[in-house]
Amino acid sequence: MKWTDERSGNVEDRRGSGSGGVIVGGGLGTLIIAAIVFFLGGDPSSILSSGNMGSGGAQTEQRELNSNELKIREFVQMVTAENEETWTKVFADNGLKYTPARVVLFESTTKSGCGTAQSAMGPFYCPVDQTVYMDMSFFKELEQRFGAKVTEFSIAYVLAHEMGHHVQNLLGTLGETDKVRTSGNYSEAQVNKVSVATELQADFYAGLWAKQTDNREHILEPGDIQSAIDAAEAVGDDNIQKRSQGYVNQESFTHGSSAQRKEWFMKGYNTGDIRQGDTFNQLLSN
Repeated sequence: MKWTDERSGNVEDRRGSGSGGVIVGGGLGTLIIAAIVFFLGGDPSSILSSGNMGSGGAQTEQRELNSNELKIREFVQMVTAENEETWTKVFADNGLKYTPARVVLFESTTKSGCGTAQSAMGPFYCPVDQTVYMDMSFFKELEQRFGAKVTEFSIAYVLAHEMGHHVQNLLGTLGETDKVRTSGNYSEAQVNKVSVATELQADFYAGLWAKQTDNREHILEPGDIQSAIDAAEAVGDDNIQKRSQGYVNQESFTHGSSAQRKEWFMKGYNTGDIRQGDTFNQLLSN
C-alpha cells in the first residue's frame, strides 16, 4: 500500500500511557468475550456493560513507544485522513455532511463511551462517542490463529470496516438496528440476520472506500485487495466457528460467512457506489 502525505488529527494514541482499566472477571464473562474475539465491528455495549466485568484498578508503568509503534500511529493517522476525505466527498455528493470519527489506539484496556474496551474484543466502533477503538495486537492473532497474512492494507481494511459502522451511525442505520435488537419483538435468529446485514454493509463500505480512495490517490499495490479479502474471510463466522468449535451453525452467524464478507467487500470495491450497498433488503427479504 502506498502512503500519502495526509495525516488526521483525530487519532489518539493511548499506548504506553500507563492507564489502568476494568479487568475481565472469570467464568461466563470471559467465555463470552472469547467467543467474539476477531468479530469485527458492531456495538459492544451489551458485552461491555455485562455484570461479569469486574472493576479493577491495575496500573501499568508508562513507557516510551518504540519506532515501530510510532510508525503504526502515523499509518493509522494516514488511513484515518483518507477515510475522512473519501467519506466527506461521498456524503457531499449525496447532499449530506460528514462528521469524522475519532480513532483510539490502546493496549490491553481503556475506557470508551460504551464501557471498558479490551484487546480480547478486537477492533470495534462505539456509536456513543463516535470512536473506533483498536488494539494492534489483534493483527498478530489474526495472522497466527486465523491464517490471514497481515499487510498494511489488511490494517487499512479493518479500520475502513469500522469507519463503515461510523457511516451507518451517521445515516441512522445503527439506531434502527439497535431498535430491532432491544425491542423484544424478534427472535434470536432474526436479530442475528439483522446483525449480519449490518456487518456486511460495513464490509461493502470498506470496499467502496478502497475504490474511491485509490481513484483519488492511487494507494493500491499488487496484492492489496487480496490481503483485504484474506482478512475478511478469516473473520467469517463459518471460519471462526470451525476453528473454535469444530462445526458451523449458520443460524448463530452474526457477521456473515467468509464468502459473504468477500462478496460484499468486492461489491463495494467494484461499484464504488454507496447506493449499491443495501444488504438489508437483499438479505432480510429471503
